[in-house]
Amino acid sequence: MTSAFFRFKWLAACAALWLGTAAQAQQEVRIGVIYPLTGAAASSGAEMKNALELAADIINNGAKGIPDLPFSAGGGLPGLKGAKIKLVFADHQGNPQIGATEAERLISQEKVVAIVGAYFSNVTATASQVAERYKIPFLNPESSSASLTQRGFKWFFRTTAHDDLFVRNFFDFMKEFEARRGIKVGPIATINENTLWGTETTKLEATLAPANGFSLVKQITYPAKSTQLTSEVQSLKAAAPKVVMQSSYLGDALLSMKTYKELGFSPDMILANDAGFSDTEFIKTLGKDADYVISREVWALDLANKNPLIKQVNDLFRSRYSADFTGNSARTFTGLMVMADAINRAGSTDPEAIRKALAATDIPGSKLIMPWKGVKFDESGQNVLGSGILVQIVDGKYHTVWPFGVAAREIVWPMPAWDKR
Repeated sequence: MTSAFFRFKWLAACAALWLGTAAQAQQEVRIGVIYPLTGAAASSGAEMKNALELAADIINNGAKGIPDLPFSAGGGLPGLKGAKIKLVFADHQGNPQIGATEAERLISQEKVVAIVGAYFSNVTATASQVAERYKIPFLNPESSSASLTQRGFKWFFRTTAHDDLFVRNFFDFMKEFEARRGIKVGPIATINENTLWGTETTKLEATLAPANGFSLVKQITYPAKSTQLTSEVQSLKAAAPKVVMQSSYLGDALLSMKTYKELGFSPDMILANDAGFSDTEFIKTLGKDADYVISREVWALDLANKNPLIKQVNDLFRSRYSADFTGNSARTFTGLMVMADAINRAGSTDPEAIRKALAATDIPGSKLIMPWKGVKFDESGQNVLGSGILVQIVDGKYHTVWPFGVAAREIVWPMPAWDKR
């Protein structure tokens, strides 16, 4: 055989290899996801990982009997000829520097075309800085620090509402509740962890309390991941507030509740800023001691009577993971669906095309499992159609209690003292 023949065979093999690689690339859209899969918030991270995997499975393989859910027909992304979603996971361990390092690894080594994450606001801040530098779209489904969408970033998008709205909701609720019950609910104290999220919440509460006519008698900020909160709770008890507003991740939320009971601290109400108080482990660990806490939320199963998608998709989640969605996991599920919608409309895995599609997003509330008007981003990347609710734990379940127009039950107020439960 001639050398020309061997050269032809070699070129043909190279072409076949290139075509095979191109075809494989077309069949797979790599999306990086950064969450706390180990560490103090590992259980929260596990719930959000489950939600991501369910969303990807629906997009890739379908969800029979839920025609109103986008991509429920399965078969991948039709705008990319059926390309399948491939999730590439990274564990930030609750550490902002690790989050930044993992974002860089996902972009430079794993070649992801977009990133979803990262729950902790301080980790979202550093990881999204990396994505901004590399010009990779970063969609944040859960972090609520208002400053995240005040940085002038071009590649950052957030689907959830933020703490400016959530904390204002607390004060709106208290004023409405006072009028409804004919009572005074103050004075107020706050206790918050000291990362970006808790620190910003503290500043906002300090501004909004007097502006709304409430007396703020004590503010406590404690180190995140504290192993004891005895002195902080003693200070709270000495200040004798009727209402405690609290921002804590899971480990701190559990520790504080146990310390409240040990020291006999029993305010009229704890108004929790979601996070650890909405984690499945919160009720599972505390049992009856979790009852009566009110938490701000973005999702509740009892809203399914107004939006059938909530129950339909929750049933899928429960059948697979033996647990209901939480506000955290429901937002994470929604975040990936929004990202997939943008990539599908872009008809491309080019980051700039995806960014433009995200900026043009306009999803109606009827296509979401969230009780929102929809998803539509402003120039800062903030979803302007998101909203919040308040839920109260009663008999080990979360019940919507505000806005009063959608409440599933009346509020138990005040909380019974520990020795009267």
